[in-house]
Amino acid sequence: MLKLAFHGAARTVTGSCYLITTDTAKVLIDCGMFQGARTETELNYRPFPFDPKVITALVLTHAHIDHTGLVPKLVKHGFAGPIHATPATVDLCSIMLPDSGHIQEVEVKKLNERKARKGEPEVEPMYTLDDAMASLERFQSHRLEQWFEPAKGIRMRYWNAGHLLGSASIEVEVTEGSKTTRILFSGDIGPDTKLLEHDPEAPTNWDYVICESTYGAKDRFERTLDKRRALLADELKAAHARGGALLIPSFAVERTQEVVTDIVTLMEQGLAPRTNIFIDSPLASKATTVFRKHAGELENGADLARAFASPLVKSTESVDDSKNLNRFKGYHIIVSASGMAEAGRIRHHLRNRLWQKSTTVLLVGFQAKGSLGSQLEEGAKQVKIMGEVVAVAATIRRIDDYSGHADGPELVQWMKERLPVRHSIFLTHGEEQGQVGLAENLRGLVPDDCIIRPRLDEVYDLDGGKCAVIAEETKPRIDPTAVAKLDWHNDLQSLILDVDETLKGTADVKQRSVIIRRLRDALKSGS
Repeated sequence: MLKLAFHGAARTVTGSCYLITTDTAKVLIDCGMFQGARTETELNYRPFPFDPKVITALVLTHAHIDHTGLVPKLVKHGFAGPIHATPATVDLCSIMLPDSGHIQEVEVKKLNERKARKGEPEVEPMYTLDDAMASLERFQSHRLEQWFEPAKGIRMRYWNAGHLLGSASIEVEVTEGSKTTRILFSGDIGPDTKLLEHDPEAPTNWDYVICESTYGAKDRFERTLDKRRALLADELKAAHARGGALLIPSFAVERTQEVVTDIVTLMEQGLAPRTNIFIDSPLASKATTVFRKHAGELENGADLARAFASPLVKSTESVDDSKNLNRFKGYHIIVSASGMAEAGRIRHHLRNRLWQKSTTVLLVGFQAKGSLGSQLEEGAKQVKIMGEVVAVAATIRRIDDYSGHADGPELVQWMKERLPVRHSIFLTHGEEQGQVGLAENLRGLVPDDCIIRPRLDEVYDLDGGKCAVIAEETKPRIDPTAVAKLDWHNDLQSLILDVDETLKGTADVKQRSVIIRRLRDALKSGS
């Protein structure tokens, strides 16, 4: 028996979690947090679709929260096996998972205060800082290209994926009797033009390949490092001309380090206006320390070290330090997590600054459907942040060049370099458009029906036949067609904003009463 289940990143980008099952073992590949619309993020709080106590081992591709964010929950609910990762991934998880546990506690405390005022029962955090610290005791590190055995009959080794410090693809060999099945999990594949990462590598000759597809339908024209910095320089000059804060929601790990390195370099070369760059993310500051430790493994590691030694770069640690940034007037730069503006200090800065025309928001990463960053990117005129309606008068800009993911042609080339693939290619970690586009461009590498886009919680038989087939009927935790889409929570938020805007624009008090009465009548009738 050899089965593969897709419990996350199935027709959506977040929540990576795959389960390999043999007669003697159950091995998880990643255990990530869902992000984006609430229909998906609520999965983080539900029970796992498997019993954590019977999982033999967990193997991580890299440290990003959408690949590791539920690890403390897994341990909290009974997982007692080893957690395998590259050395840099271990170092990054040692700061990211405790940070995530702290965030869970802080946010649930605030939520319970609101619930108490409403007379509603309290809720518990998904996991705590202590749970995160307990999970770190289970980590074991393995160098790239070093074989290890997470379970009987299964051996694995890591290959550089070029996505993030420590990121890796996973080569898997499952041996049952005289038969060995070769499986490759791509993890997240980096683009050809990453500032800090070397190009991805992996062997050839597979039975099955599980390939990410985040930007599978995009063909982003290649830009050299100098051209990317020229584009960034234009954005910095434009933000300076507007005269207000430049807010950069940025993932704390690697994206912040790349962006700040480029900004400082441009300022030192006189190609962008000089100003203070505030890194308002304690996690980003800790991550920078890890990056410096591993600078020898990085391309342009010396540039990163020089940039973060600049007197222009200032880090805030305490909440008071963060709040004090609101007193700054004129042009200055704040780089703050999270990259999708779903949590962290960036939400406070957006609440305080979005309504100002002088403010610029520069998006430099993927924005999951339903996230605050996605709403801004799509042109929302109003957004709701921490229960408060905020008008969007700021200029919203985006630079794709900082993506940590390969685009469509790069993924196709990566797949071609892995051939032959004897059975199936599974496309994961992508939304509908990206997956359909990549599937079309992979035609001819394997038969069309062997390019599979699994749905959430589907289980496939990898034991026989030319193409993998669904092994058993399973009940998905949510409607698989609802992932990576705006949900009723987003619709409700939009409706509330529309009602508020309509009532404000109606000068006649009597007409306002008519509108409210009609809304109540509609609610009562259920139509």
